[in-house]
Amino acid sequence: MVTKNRALEEAERFGLDLVEVSPNADPPVCKIMDFGRFKYEQQKKQQEARKKQSTVNIKEIKVRPKTGDHDLTTKIGHIKRFIESKDKVKVSVMFRGREITLTHQGKEMLQRIVEATEDVAVVEQMPKLEGRNMFMLLAPK
Repeated sequence: MVTKNRALEEAERFGLDLVEVSPNADPPVCKIMDFGRFKYEQQKKQQEARKKQSTVNIKEIKVRPKTGDHDLTTKIGHIKRFIESKDKVKVSVMFRGREITLTHQGKEMLQRIVEATEDVAVVEQMPKLEGRNMFMLLAPK
């Protein structure tokens, strides 16, 4: 352990700065180094962390309870493509008018989608009915 004045003298002798590395320690930890270079390295670390960070988009696919088989197959293809590009997919079943009585068909349709995409996706949120829409959330495995 060195006194503050002695550390400042040493730093000045080498033409460097006295930098407090860990202020919360008891006693605080300081290093003799070039402060400009220290700031530059910290900035580079933050930039590298931001580069490795990925954003997750949520894509939405809408179907109706009476959507045909071929249309559903096409939409499942879209879902797989979205999942493979690391996006989450919100699958919505919209009920119009008296179709609200067909909630069991909506659940069956969502179940078919789950079975068709189970090799690439996992259900993050189970089917849920809100108002006239039933939806679930699929995420990449």
